[in-house]
Amino acid sequence: MKTPQQTKIYLACPYSHPTLVIRERRFKAVNYVAAQFMAGGFLVFSPISHTHPIAEAGDLPKGWEFWESYDRTFLEWCDRLHVLKLPGWRESIGVAAEIQIAGQLGKPVFYHSVHGAINFINSCRSAKSAV
Repeated sequence: MKTPQQTKIYLACPYSHPTLVIRERRFKAVNYVAAQFMAGGFLVFSPISHTHPIAEAGDLPKGWEFWESYDRTFLEWCDRLHVLKLPGWRESIGVAAEIQIAGQLGKPVFYHSVHGAINFINSCRSAKSAV
């Protein structure tokens, strides 16, 4: 089993929404969880954290169609997919596609609320300190 320092996580969450305020809330929530994973020693790629500022600065499309090949590349790189269950995650075309791609690649998928993700990270930290 890989240690957190060796585990590469793709952290998915819903993003697209017609309202900028909702996109910003999702961006901030996933950044918080990504930071917690990183503090726990995991290698994390969070497509929203990494591309939201670029998309906003360049007025790039916000939908899955534009980002699919980019995200697929990082899904191939990761060891597993973690889905942050923010409101709208079940309806998200991008999250559904990321889950499907992870399945095709044989990557395990984990589902978390924000608090559930923090509990998961803390349990990994506890297991590491118990060794």
